[in-house]
Amino acid sequence: MPIICQRVWVHGRVQGVGFRYGTRLEAQKHDLRGYAKNLDDGSVEILACGEAQQVASLLAWLKGGGPGRARIDKVLSEPWHPATVPQGFTTG
Repeated sequence: MPIICQRVWVHGRVQGVGFRYGTRLEAQKHDLRGYAKNLDDGSVEILACGEAQQVASLLAWLKGGGPGRARIDKVLSEPWHPATVPQGFTTG
């Protein structure tokens, strides 16, 4: 199966509530590679790379509310073509 990548921005109460940790666990469950990192505007940027259905599962989880203590107001995404696909899934 080909590997695809989506770059995602999640807005709401997503910093200081374990959001990146929960996202990493969900991404690892779907065998995705990439990262979740806090942005200065209070949102979180996610890069998710893997099989299309696995990436779609992570996006559906995010749009469904993500981890328990988070409050997701908006999820934006676009296809992304990084020069190299990350190894593993990190938080930063």
